[in-house]
Amino acid sequence: MDDELKKNLMSESLWLRIVYMVIFYLVSQAAMMLVAALVVIQILFALVTSKPNLNLKKFSMGLNHYVCQMLCFLTFNSDQKPYPFSDWPKVEVEVEHDDAAKPSELSQKE
Repeated sequence: MDDELKKNLMSESLWLRIVYMVIFYLVSQAAMMLVAALVVIQILFALVTSKPNLNLKKFSMGLNHYVCQMLCFLTFNSDQKPYPFSDWPKVEVEVEHDDAAKPSELSQKE
């Protein structure tokens, strides 16, 4: 067996990362189901009130960033483990008088 391969197979940190990756993959699948539910709820709000719910917009923006963090970790684009090992993504949604946020007004704070 190649020494490099043997070293990689015996790497405790890599196996621990793989365990975290499996866990975050499952969490990301649950988060995507939650996103689907938020889509339906926001559609209903828009139909009834003619505008989406601001609190759900704030939550979904944080959830979107969280899913992105998980995907970056899963694809080895980041070594930082997402929430609960780091802070939940902070987002700010600025609104006009009618509580409708423009896409250019949505920003992420880290």
